[in-house]
Amino acid sequence: MNFSIQRFIFTLKRTSFYGFILVFIVLFCHDNAFAQYSLGDTKLDATAFFAQTKQLTQFFRRFNGEENVMGVKLDSSSMQFRNPRLRSEFIRILFDNKNTNITDNLKLQFINDVTNEQKPKYLSFRGNDWYAEVNAVFTFQNRPVNLLIYLELEKSGLGYKWVISNVFFDSFSQIFFHPKSSEKSSSFLHPMSHEIDFMNLRKAFADPKVIDYYAPNDFTPDYLTLFFVELKNGNLTYKTINSVKFNFLQIDGWYFEVNDFNRSGLNSGWLVSNILKISESEKARLLKIYNHD
Repeated sequence: MNFSIQRFIFTLKRTSFYGFILVFIVLFCHDNAFAQYSLGDTKLDATAFFAQTKQLTQFFRRFNGEENVMGVKLDSSSMQFRNPRLRSEFIRILFDNKNTNITDNLKLQFINDVTNEQKPKYLSFRGNDWYAEVNAVFTFQNRPVNLLIYLELEKSGLGYKWVISNVFFDSFSQIFFHPKSSEKSSSFLHPMSHEIDFMNLRKAFADPKVIDYYAPNDFTPDYLTLFFVELKNGNLTYKTINSVKFNFLQIDGWYFEVNDFNRSGLNSGWLVSNILKISESEKARLLKIYNHD
């Protein structure tokens, strides 16, 4: 082969976001991975599938089978639109191949599930249950700290907007804790406290570090409110962003993460970096992390 794939990908990266990208690669390779596929009247060179997924919006279109191998958005009337064969090939190359924890068997199970012709599953950009996760740097009490900021799309007027749905900050989690039952034995308000006009509240407020003991059993701290309070009080100051990834729970029975891999080679761009089979109860627990409700 007399030209560099890496140079070609570098050229693609420099192409304008709004530009029209025409992918036409001719490879002379004996590896089965570069075989020709046919879909109706269209010949598919596998190398076109392996082109970098440059935008998250393109990840959605490829996952759903809503663009062709040339990167052109398909009309819903097209025979190729959401074609199971096209989707299978696209989804197959939307995984991070360097992650050995994502086995071929797991990929196959996932692909077969979402492309099932009787009950196919798609991603919805404006749907629920997917979240951006931003690793950001702040200063807190004059020291640099890292926070995880979760964001989701929310309907706003005729369109949508990103909103902060929750945060995780290690300093907040250290303030609140779940006491052991043995430690909680003496930290409660007697059921007849109302008869003494709750004078024993003095005991509850004597040591603020254990005030959690007097909360209901199902109490969950609202980190998002704390985050806003600390910002308003000037205790937290934003500095920069370290990284961004996306967490998807839209596909029943599955959780997966999507990261942007800025590296040479064709397996780059926005790719599935982690995937797990999950139950409904596990999904509910994950949703509590990403959303403060």
